[in-house]
Amino acid sequence: MSSSDARLALITRPGCHLCEDAKAALDRVVAVTGDRWIEKDVTDDIELEREYGDRLPVVLLDGKEHGYWRVEEDRLLRDLTTPQL
Repeated sequence: MSSSDARLALITRPGCHLCEDAKAALDRVVAVTGDRWIEKDVTDDIELEREYGDRLPVVLLDGKEHGYWRVEEDRLLRDLTTPQL
């Protein structure tokens, strides 16, 4: 399974305490759903820094912004397990 197969991405930066909380939240979510998540560091990508730099961490679901600063675990669980129309 490649990183492009992951439905969830977490946009982070080193030293971000909210990012650490978000990683733990995503681990809890994927433990239930069986999904995977990948981490993208804004210091490695100037476009990500421009787009998300002041709102980290940011959760992307299927490439779309799902939320920032805090992971809404219940909503994310619901969105991951609800069939897409």
